Amino acid sequence: MNVIDLLRQKTIKVPWKKYYEKDELKFKVEDISIYEMFKNSALNNLNSPAVNYYGNVFSYKSFLHKIDKAALAFDSIGVKKGDVITICMPNIPEGLISFYAASKIGAISNMIHPLSAEEEIKDGLLMTKSRVLVVVDFCYEKVKNIIKDTDVYKVIVVPISNSMFAHMQVGYKIKTWNMKRPRRNRLYMYWNDFMLRSYFGTDKANEALADEAAVILHSGGTSGKPKGIVLSNGNFNALALQARVIFKNLKPGDVVLGVMPIFHGFGLGVSFHIPFGLGCEVALVPQFNAKKFDELLEKYKPNVICGVPTLYEALINTKNKNLDLSMLKYAISGGDSLSSNLSERINDFLKEHGSKIKISQGYGMTEALAAVALSFGEAYRDGSIGIPFPGNYIKIVAPGTQDEVPYGEDGEICVSGPTVMLGYLNDEKETNEALQKHKDGAIWLHTGDIGMMNENGIIYYRQRLKRMIITSGYNVYPSYIEQVIEEHPAVLKCSVVGVPHPYKVEVPKAYIVLKDGYSPISVKGSIKEHCKKNLAIYSIPHEFVYRKSLPKTMMGKVDFRKLQENIGYEDEE
Repeated sequence: MNVIDLLRQKTIKVPWKKYYEKDELKFKVEDISIYEMFKNSALNNLNSPAVNYYGNVFSYKSFLHKIDKAALAFDSIGVKKGDVITICMPNIPEGLISFYAASKIGAISNMIHPLSAEEEIKDGLLMTKSRVLVVVDFCYEKVKNIIKDTDVYKVIVVPISNSMFAHMQVGYKIKTWNMKRPRRNRLYMYWNDFMLRSYFGTDKANEALADEAAVILHSGGTSGKPKGIVLSNGNFNALALQARVIFKNLKPGDVVLGVMPIFHGFGLGVSFHIPFGLGCEVALVPQFNAKKFDELLEKYKPNVICGVPTLYEALINTKNKNLDLSMLKYAISGGDSLSSNLSERINDFLKEHGSKIKISQGYGMTEALAAVALSFGEAYRDGSIGIPFPGNYIKIVAPGTQDEVPYGEDGEICVSGPTVMLGYLNDEKETNEALQKHKDGAIWLHTGDIGMMNENGIIYYRQRLKRMIITSGYNVYPSYIEQVIEEHPAVLKCSVVGVPHPYKVEVPKAYIVLKDGYSPISVKGSIKEHCKKNLAIYSIPHEFVYRKSLPKTMMGKVDFRKLQENIGYEDEE
């Protein structure tokens, strides 16, 4: 036990400890890589199913073999320890294979959303100094326009159908016959050709330490510009170890529905690394269709569902009265707050369809690998986010300070523990603002979220301090959208707010003031096209409203409250 652990025991309040067995709070993370944890789990479950992709099932033995081959292939093309490999993929086997293979050789995985705009992909490559890009085939047209301006020397193109059954591959080729694809050359190669390179690689298993950087995920800063969140081997492995305490009745062979994306902390950490650490099977879903959610559940019969509130909204709207959910052991909601009304409706739906469980609301952020606390077991309370995972600590402080507030009072949520990030990539200022050393000697992550803790250690989430919009579980940053729109030559001023949406919770809405000489009719189409080119699809405003001016507060700032309520000033025709 180190000095910090002793300080924590003596000075940090742990009112939630009564909900854990005595030994469950003792926590130690081994100095091994993410790959090593997967390997250890695979060796214990060689013949158990690991991944199910459209009915094609890979055992732990076969999936580990593919990971090992990919690691050899990366070595053969010159990837070394500490190099950054960008993975721009949906939920397909090759994305996970690349992730664990990178870890084996000590490379760092930079995870990027495949629906990102050209410039966002380019910025992600430049920010991380990526040398290799593994990208799904439908992203090629975006990549070809920006790759020459980056340090990337090898692009590995993966058809989304690559791991499907043969007849499905044929169907995909027919469906996408007119899709632009690259020719094989020094820069571009296809996945199957890449895997053949394994015969020319050298096995260089990385003996990683827990605190070594392993993954870069992306979020937004206070300025709205994306920033890289650097996570370690220990962050991921700690989460998997925490899950062994919390999800005690999960066993090898149990099925987890892998809907949350691999480029998101909630997906990569909770929906994939946790199940693999437990020896479970993951059913990969590369593209979620809300209207066919019931078909997914009938096909895979998952024991665990992890998703954002939008996903559960789709579930309870199904017309399938015969849907059997008796197999569910856990239904976990995260990525956004779950309203009491929706929670009640979900629980009623689960009961009506044979389930004996209730929806568990979780809390986290990418900076702490998306999972910090959970409402479960004896600590379950309607409307709460439960208690911290074992090894995690939470305190509530007065915003802008390190001073803890009394139980029952609202304040900023601060988190300390083994899943807290190493820091923001190349951004010492924001890192120091987020990660602060307190009087107890521990490093605390200041989340920017408001919450309350009661005397029993049960935590309730209130709201965000920042002006961030969450739409269908994705973080959307209004200031960044505003910057992009104001780059259009016709735009004088733009303000973006979040407005309610029946399924996506919130969507961005843009209020635009045009320069003299321009009218809404003349620019409407071009502004939307400008957004499509420079913003991810989920960041594109749901609605564009043109105004002669924007409402202001007494301090001269834009009055976002009035904009959200759509009051105060006349819209232009």
